Amino acid sequence: MSFFDLLFGRPLANSEQRAEHIGAAPGVPIFGLDALTSAAYGPEAALALLIPLGIGGVRYIVPVSFAIIVLLVIVFFSYRQTIDAYPNGGGSYTVASENLGKLPSLLAAAALMIDYVLTAAVGISAGVGALVSVDPGQLHRHTLALCLGILFLLTIVNLRGVRETGVAFLIPTCLFVGTLLVVIGVGLFKAAISGGHPHPVVAPPQLPAATEAVSLWLMLKVFSSGCAALTGVEAVSNGVTAFRDPRCGNAKKTLTVIISVLIVLLAGIALLCRIYGIGAVDPNSPHYQSVISELTAAVMGRGVFYYTTIAGILIALSLSANTAFADFPRLTRAIANNKYLPGVFIIRGRRLLYSHGIYALVIFTAILLIVFGGVTDRLIPLYAIGAFLAFTLSQAGMVVHWKRLGGKGAGWHMFVNGVGAFATGVTVIVVLIAKFAEGAWVTAVMVPLLILLMLRVKKHYNRVAAQVDFKKPICLDDIDPPIVLIPIDRWSRISEKGLRFALMLSQDIRALHVHTGDDQDIEDKDDELTPVWQHMVVEPLEAAKLPIPKLIILRSPYRFIVQPLVEEIMKIEAENPHRQIAVMVPELVVSKWWQNLLHNQRAQVLKLLLLVKGSQRVVVINIPWYFNQPASPPVQNKSHTTAKTVPPGAKAN
Repeated sequence: MSFFDLLFGRPLANSEQRAEHIGAAPGVPIFGLDALTSAAYGPEAALALLIPLGIGGVRYIVPVSFAIIVLLVIVFFSYRQTIDAYPNGGGSYTVASENLGKLPSLLAAAALMIDYVLTAAVGISAGVGALVSVDPGQLHRHTLALCLGILFLLTIVNLRGVRETGVAFLIPTCLFVGTLLVVIGVGLFKAAISGGHPHPVVAPPQLPAATEAVSLWLMLKVFSSGCAALTGVEAVSNGVTAFRDPRCGNAKKTLTVIISVLIVLLAGIALLCRIYGIGAVDPNSPHYQSVISELTAAVMGRGVFYYTTIAGILIALSLSANTAFADFPRLTRAIANNKYLPGVFIIRGRRLLYSHGIYALVIFTAILLIVFGGVTDRLIPLYAIGAFLAFTLSQAGMVVHWKRLGGKGAGWHMFVNGVGAFATGVTVIVVLIAKFAEGAWVTAVMVPLLILLMLRVKKHYNRVAAQVDFKKPICLDDIDPPIVLIPIDRWSRISEKGLRFALMLSQDIRALHVHTGDDQDIEDKDDELTPVWQHMVVEPLEAAKLPIPKLIILRSPYRFIVQPLVEEIMKIEAENPHRQIAVMVPELVVSKWWQNLLHNQRAQVLKLLLLVKGSQRVVVINIPWYFNQPASPPVQNKSHTTAKTVPPGAKAN
């Protein structure tokens, strides 16, 4: 097994696709980690905006969290219906494209792509934030490096395939959920036996004094930040095809488990923050601690369980980016199938993954982490708009779907999805207004730019299709042999191979040689290739009665090589408007990558320029000479044999 196979797994055949399908349990870590782990940073994002209210602001986290839970339940029932209606994957883009038209579908596509990139960036940065909380003094300055390191490890794990990813992530998911449930259970128990006033094992940081009063605008901003806890809910409906049969049943089981656990986590964290008086700490502070770190220390102390919990949160938050790794490639594939993204996103990689979607996700995520320094709170304002815009378009599309489908129960289905569309639509407006100045404007600008980009891609593909599609039989006009042009720097095995092949194609062969000496040198000494050409090429071909290639000497007083060749080729093309021009490019091919550094790359530059400047009548042909391989013996052509020896007593044919 090669190192590459050991790292990424052996290549999978198409016939092994079925074995890669997953059940309901592995679906939870693959499609649900983003939603589940949002409980670790969603409440913190809301509490961060309550800091100006001081200790009094903590009590508002409970009503805000329960409002978010109500919205979560509405979205849950809406997406259960989407899974039933679209068993082959019912992401927002698919639903919108089939029910709402082109522009709404592109709006959903752009919003989802931004959302998935932010999902990866926020998940990783939140995980690192949990790690930094353990020792802020030593780890805070390494935040970005830790983020990029985790992104690299996630990439390797996800390139191994869906099934192996689910198995690898199952234990961290159980550790994350299990430890938080223990913290919530113990915390609520202590609160119950103490009459609602438990004594924290480790006192949380002192909250600052209030600097402003509560207002409706502030509460709207708190709600919009907390809505980050709903991101990732769509992932299951978008990835239904990853489940084994019965697809819809397994997908709905996975979605139910994810939403149920998330509701418990959000409600429990909100209640304990209120009971223990735990608020957010400024993420730019060198003494920063995450809310989960404060909460765990207050309930359980800073012992073995604390560090186990923080480790579970770190791993799960970091792995929560896997939701983006699972769905972003599927989304880009669906968009590319409709020609709105490059076709490379349709190609399956060696592990039956849409690998180019993963590569794109990694690049954009790394850029975001670098730009925002890996700090979660700087990314959150960009986050919820894309997710809720996708929710809204998906639910609106489902309303149209049920209306068009009709039949028994269609009215109830329309009502459920209509409520979901209304609730998430209102949330989009609230989030956009509340977070616009803090960074949401970036998403508001990026979405239309992405739509314009996709429209340009589609336009390009349409233009290409219009030009290359051909509905007529093969045209037999002007199929005379081409004019063959072959650049030659000196007489060698490489140029000899090129000329031999040229003789097989045409009788009109022109060898182009660039002489870089001055004019006086040419007149006095003649070009060094000319006498060799006469002896090595002209005389043997005359003896064999074959066409003689014409040697064209191009003078280059400025010592340019490629430019005179391109100009001469373009000139010959212009002088022969009814002929095909075949440019043969002999080149040395070495076996080691570093050996390329020892040789000029004029052949590559020449081919590139001819591809850029050429026309339909210019054809470029590679003539490789492989270094360190024995030369093939020439093929004997009996029609060119001038004499034949006949053994004594034998009869010549």
